[in-house]
This record gives sequence, C-alpha cells and structure tokens, in this order.
Amino acid sequence: MGHKAKNGGAFPKHEKKAATAALAEKPPKFYPADDVKKPLVNKRKAQPTKLRCVVRMVLAHSYQEKNVLPRDKKDDQKSVDAALIKSIEAVPDLKSYLGAGFSLKAGMKPHDLVF
Repeated sequence: MGHKAKNGGAFPKHEKKAATAALAEKPPKFYPADDVKKPLVNKRKAQPTKLRCVVRMVLAHSYQEKNVLPRDKKDDQKSVDAALIKSIEAVPDLKSYLGAGFSLKAGMKPHDLVF
C-alpha cells in the first residue's frame, strides 16, 4: 500500500506549527550596563586640508624629478648608442654576430667553448 491509498488518494499534509514569540526574542548573552546604546567613536582623525595640500605638492615635485632623471638618462643612452652603432657598422658581420642567439645544450661546457 502506498501513501495515497492510506490518505484518501492524496499525500499526507502536516499542519505547520505556530511560531512562538519566545524564539523571536532571545535572551542576551551579556547583560548590558545601560539600556541606551553608545554611539561608535570615530577613530580616524581627519587631516587638515593644508597638510593634505602640502603632501600633494611634495609628491608631485618628487614625481616631476623622477620624470626629469629618466629623460636625462635616455638622452645619455642615445648618445652612447650612436657611437656604438657607428663602431659596429665599421666591422663586417659584427651586427649579425651580436644579434645571433646563444644557448647551451646538454653536455656543453662553457669553459671549453672556443669562439
């Protein structure tokens, strides 16, 4: 016999239990000293706007100095590269030699290699 035959051709239905008010109000874990909640204290202190402006100015100045230094280095590197390129072009096959890939295979000993 199945469930339907026992219950007049329908599945059994259970009545829901009434929600109790006791579950809605749980007792507190700790007893508060006062019933009034205290507002949370703001631990962060706002920096004065003058200080923020000074910090921004200092950071901007250091950033500008860093930008000036790499530009100087780039100019120096270009002058060095120009002299190197002239000397590399003077020697035949040196450009292809310097551009060739180099790798060691298994069993190759770098101290035994002859170029």
